[in-house]
Amino acid sequence: MIYDYKVKDVKGNEVSLDQYKGKVLLIVNTATGCGFTPQYEGLQKLYDRYKEKGFEILDFPCNQFWDQAPGTNEEIVSFCQMKYGTTFPTFAKIEVNGENADPLYKYLKKEAPSASVDDAAQGLYDLLEGKGFVTSGDDIKWNFTKFLIDRNGNVIARFAPTYEPQKLEQIIEGLL
Repeated sequence: MIYDYKVKDVKGNEVSLDQYKGKVLLIVNTATGCGFTPQYEGLQKLYDRYKEKGFEILDFPCNQFWDQAPGTNEEIVSFCQMKYGTTFPTFAKIEVNGENADPLYKYLKKEAPSASVDDAAQGLYDLLEGKGFVTSGDDIKWNFTKFLIDRNGNVIARFAPTYEPQKLEQIIEGLL
């Protein structure tokens, strides 16, 4: 269960996901130098709209994709707050794929091994494969992959990086 996992905050302190019991969660691997970085704005709008109803966004910067999350944890938080006004929690930078993948992400990928792929996502995946990235299997394909978790800690769905945050509103409302 998702509540069994612990992650590190930006200062390196251990945080139990148990503190999010009873909330709807959107877990996102992010990057500050990615073509999808403007999605922070949409994520913040979702957070502002639904946080009082029991919704949380958990932001996990990841530098595994073309080094698009450079800098320290504190620099990443500062950038996101200043540029996009983010107020949702940002955690320490992690790896989402490979042998050093964070245990939380290993669990998320097991529970939701693939994202629904629309034409935009397929185009991204085709482009990435042409650049030598593996887009088959359960690996995270790119930054801004999103996992939606219900109030009971169940992984409901995985969304491709191209899936805009505002498209999640109806699903989030249904879970709240």
